[in-house]
Amino acid sequence: MRLLVSPSSIEEARSALSADIVDVKKPSEGSLGANFPWVIRAIKEMAEKPVSAAIGDFDYKPGTAALAAYGAACAGADYIKVGLMFDGKEKAYELSKAIVKAVKDEFPEKIVVIAAYSDYQRLGTISPFVAAEAAADAGADVAMIDTGKKDGKSTFSFMDADMLAAFTEQNRSRGLETALAGSLKFEDLTALKTIDPEIIGVRGMVCGGDRSDSIRPELVEKALAMLR
Repeated sequence: MRLLVSPSSIEEARSALSADIVDVKKPSEGSLGANFPWVIRAIKEMAEKPVSAAIGDFDYKPGTAALAAYGAACAGADYIKVGLMFDGKEKAYELSKAIVKAVKDEFPEKIVVIAAYSDYQRLGTISPFVAAEAAADAGADVAMIDTGKKDGKSTFSFMDADMLAAFTEQNRSRGLETALAGSLKFEDLTALKTIDPEIIGVRGMVCGGDRSDSIRPELVEKALAMLR
């Protein structure tokens, strides 16, 4: 498993450089809020690790999403990540396909991550299982689960370990990797190791429990040690 840590600024990224993947986003703009291209570029130049960039929690706007994805790829992101803040498998496929084309026509080595939300029922958005099917059909690389509403409730509040394990196994059968995130806590890591996704995404965990605080390097190291 690879640990993805999400700093919100160039300065904070220095505290996350021991992570396996450094994720660039802007928490003030949503669960998967997009940061500025110059921030992506600066963190890519700083990190000797793969860099991920979120491009937003998107309504059904394939053209806007494709352009944002291309911009993130041009800025240096190795992983380009979008959240599907709408419902409908066909719409999910069309938006995912647009992002895949926007990124991979010029950067075939870069990785497209399609994220849905564990709290999709309260949001009225697409089920992660359906989103993963659409992602696979579209040629994406990773299906992700996060929480859409950041109110302290974790992914485990909405999906139990059996559901997350089934999600992970179904993704493998389709050739997708799995990323799991969403207000995860240190006490969740034992269950996550059993579920065995390829990527675990965190922020609040390594900020001491409050995602609005700053990342603490010693907590990044603690998470890495617990996953090894």
